[in-house]
Amino acid sequence: MGTIPSVISSSQIATRITEAILAKQLAPGTRLGEQQLADLFGVSRTLVREALTRLMARGIVTVSARRGWFVIEPTPEQAREAFEARRVIELGLLRQAGLRPIPSAAVAQLREHIAREEAAIAGADVGARSYLLGDFHVCLCECLGNSLLSETLRDLTARTTLTAMLHQSSEQAEESCSEHVLIVQALERGDLEQAEQLMQAHLLHVESGLNQVRSSDPLAPLRQALAPVSHEVAAPHLHRHSPTRSSQSHSSTSSRKRKPL
Repeated sequence: MGTIPSVISSSQIATRITEAILAKQLAPGTRLGEQQLADLFGVSRTLVREALTRLMARGIVTVSARRGWFVIEPTPEQAREAFEARRVIELGLLRQAGLRPIPSAAVAQLREHIAREEAAIAGADVGARSYLLGDFHVCLCECLGNSLLSETLRDLTARTTLTAMLHQSSEQAEESCSEHVLIVQALERGDLEQAEQLMQAHLLHVESGLNQVRSSDPLAPLRQALAPVSHEVAAPHLHRHSPTRSSQSHSSTSSRKRKPL
């Protein structure tokens, strides 16, 4: 079995798993086997267990004594709380940023990040676009000079990404990227109040889009799985295993007429 190189600590393993969630490569409810991860990363199960324990403390994975470790499946209430926490952090950071000028290097870093977002969207790379759209907010937090909160924000973004799993369309991704552009433009002008308003609208937009998908038809996957099989598909099967009444009658009559030897 091939291993993933350059992983030497539980912190790095936890980071790889978080990045995979942000890129929508690990779906909600995915089982994370200790031995499988140990083989994959070329480390001991003890190190893997430490990484998963870190992620459990951060609310990204959960554990069952009998079933093992799993990526969380956020409830609507948990998703709402995650978005509320993101608003408190991100809007608060922008409000505090008004007390000091935004370095030009920070604005340049954000513009470079947006350029990568646009390239991922144009190239139809769903994993890359998902990761970069979420990581924009972490990057902004770091550019505003708060690396401590950036880690918290990364975890919250991972939770909202799990809520959005498989639901964000290309059009929604383009809208998010366009909203990021407007936020950075406001920062570049030094208009922190406008940047805060744009961020608030952006987060509400993203959350409302997920709510619409969630409430449109929550039974859609089950409804599709249990849909009746069409007659065209079922007919050959029925013909092979269910002889008609007339054929059964003919067979029975023939049997009665046949004389013993």
